[in-house]
Amino acid sequence: MRASLVLPWFLTALIHASKCDNSWRVEDCSEFASSFQKIGHKDISILNSTHIPEKAVNISGVLNDIPVCRLFGSVPYAGNNSVIAEIWLPLTEKHNGRFLVVGNSGMAGIINEFDILRNINKGFAVAGGDSGHIAAVNNGGNGAPNVYLPYMHNKDQVKAWIHNSIAFLTPVAKKITTAFYNEAPKYSYYEGCSTGGAQGFALAQFYPDLFNGIVAGSPGNWYSHLALSFLWNSQVTQGSNFLSQSILDTITQAVLDKCDTIDGVKDGVLENPLLCDFDISSLECKSPGTNTSICLTPAQISVAQKIYAGPVDSRSNNSLYPGFSVGSETQWLSQEAQEGSLADAFSIPILQNMLFNNISYDSSTFNWGTDVDAVDAKVGAFIDEISPDLSALKENGAKMVVYQGWADPLNAATWPIQHLGEIEDFVGGDVSDWFRLFMVPGGGHCTSATNYPQVPGTWHALDAVVQWVETGGPPSAILGTDPADKNMKDKTSKLCPWPQTAKFRGGNPDDWNSFECE
Repeated sequence: MRASLVLPWFLTALIHASKCDNSWRVEDCSEFASSFQKIGHKDISILNSTHIPEKAVNISGVLNDIPVCRLFGSVPYAGNNSVIAEIWLPLTEKHNGRFLVVGNSGMAGIINEFDILRNINKGFAVAGGDSGHIAAVNNGGNGAPNVYLPYMHNKDQVKAWIHNSIAFLTPVAKKITTAFYNEAPKYSYYEGCSTGGAQGFALAQFYPDLFNGIVAGSPGNWYSHLALSFLWNSQVTQGSNFLSQSILDTITQAVLDKCDTIDGVKDGVLENPLLCDFDISSLECKSPGTNTSICLTPAQISVAQKIYAGPVDSRSNNSLYPGFSVGSETQWLSQEAQEGSLADAFSIPILQNMLFNNISYDSSTFNWGTDVDAVDAKVGAFIDEISPDLSALKENGAKMVVYQGWADPLNAATWPIQHLGEIEDFVGGDVSDWFRLFMVPGGGHCTSATNYPQVPGTWHALDAVVQWVETGGPPSAILGTDPADKNMKDKTSKLCPWPQTAKFRGGNPDDWNSFECE
């Protein structure tokens, strides 16, 4: 009886494929979904299927340039949980033969449809998921003090959030893509930024055979200690120690006045903060009555120095996470003690829900010694991806590109540099034949920094890793385009593989061809 029910659907699929050059038409999306589900695939429940004509979807001002078969599905995992996923399949004639999964941001709980759409327009078959928990039942996907977040009390959901959810959805999404086009994708890629960057490192560490290429931007892969850095910066800027935006702007301008031309051109951007010999003590007010909008008090200088240094263990004074770099000060406001700060959004919810299981816990009592050990054991074990042993990724022939903005308002920019050093130390040498880091002068968190609008904010890292995987040629530079300042819409920038930086060689400073990596 069961065979007689299954066979007609199987025959329908075969007949359809033979009529359509061995692939399905996007117009027949619902028929495809039914045939796929009916022939016995239990690793996903397809919840909805829709044919989307060209220009029919608008997400943040971006339209789909290609007709699409759009599928919603539920992928089960341990503990009676599921990852809600979308798989978008472009018109066969526009499909580039590649499969892509996009990552999440923040506390996730929703699908990153904007990145799905952006990459559909490049011809990828694209999938994305909600990370294994639902934002609607977790404060809309936003952390806040004294708010109960159910997913943080469910170990399976916590592990899915960053470590596992991409790996849960990827095999079945590939299977669907193969069935739709009647051939397997030639190459598989992953692209994510922020939490998505951490998910990229999780794939490299735990699932190194899933993708040919991985892009991990602004990676929060030491997530537990990134949250501690938010708490540290909030605590050191309490009350009278708060640094106003005008003070932050004053510091950054002093940095630029001293070091802007390191790369050979004065453009209001610091190419490499590590080469800038700036001492914030030089901004100390000379007398108590001086206008503090143009200089800093000793107390303000002390606060800035603590943010530059980053959090430290109270027992040993050892660093717990890198501090922020010179030139990033103008972006620090969200780090400081105020309502809606990063500590409110991430640190305090994690401590209250995951560490102490007490949503009334007072974060001002956090012990920067023994409580750090507890964070590592009870939080980091579930959400960090910091192993320097990525040798399995290399052995599988995969390539990984990481990018990080020097003016990122969330993530201390030198963390990816530090982690790259740890990976190199583990393997005993250079890793540039399979892993490359690109630093973005003036770059923010995944895009343009608010106070560096002249900096191109679209970094073509996916294009770079595709070329690397498919031609064997490692990227010698990455193109930056699309500044937030529309008056500079044609400006391009050259991002160099660390430790190289871009040096101006004459010509138009708004053209990436005027720079060389060295």
